[in-house]
Amino acid sequence: MTTDKVVDKKSIIPIYYQLFKHFEKQIRQGQLQPGDALPTEMEIAERYGISRMTVRRAISELVAAGMVYTQKGKGTFVARPRLDKVVFNLNNFYDEIKQKGMIPHAELLEARIIKADEELAKRLGIAVNTRCLYFRIVITANGEPLAYETKYTVYTKQTPILESQLKDPLLSRLAAAHSDSIPSSSKKVLMASKATEEEAKVLGVSPGLPVFFMVQTIYDADSKIIAWGKSIFRGDRYKLISYEGWNIDDIKE
Repeated sequence: MTTDKVVDKKSIIPIYYQLFKHFEKQIRQGQLQPGDALPTEMEIAERYGISRMTVRRAISELVAAGMVYTQKGKGTFVARPRLDKVVFNLNNFYDEIKQKGMIPHAELLEARIIKADEELAKRLGIAVNTRCLYFRIVITANGEPLAYETKYTVYTKQTPILESQLKDPLLSRLAAAHSDSIPSSSKKVLMASKATEEEAKVLGVSPGLPVFFMVQTIYDADSKIIAWGKSIFRGDRYKLISYEGWNIDDIKE
């Protein structure tokens, strides 16, 4: 386990979730192998200057994800990966583009506060007319549009909306900034589709072009929906990476 900066206490992302993602990365990259013991709660808390309760929350999320298990009186250990499902990684756009020597950029097309109509209220499990943050962005590489995203999150904190936040492709971070609930997990559904006229116009392609269509739903710890979004990825310029392992994004319907 490295001593590099893991926790940013000034970030809008909950500290427990930052710690969860740190261990998740170490497990996925093989720095922590099945059977390896995690440091104790006290050791982790002292190393990063955080409370044991926060550490315990992060570990409980790892347990829920099936990535670690605990043994009373012995500690917490890395679990063997589940191989019954496949997870597609669609969140590495920026890293992938940078590795190819290209410059990624997220352009904000629209952002406003809306009142949920019946369709949106049903998607988010909220009352009609509930205030929600709605925004659209297009993600480019060296100026070429590759992805078009439309997203919604319940707007309960009523905090100022910063353009820098809206350009962040991670819906969970936006939900954490503007919802009273803390993002705990997400469900992603991937489908094949064809670009509509609107999508084609934004992406600069011909209508009907094959695209990847992904719907993402963000849940809090009580499995309550707090954000929803859809992303369109150009089928001619985007690839999917499949990992066999811990299925951290699956939520039963």
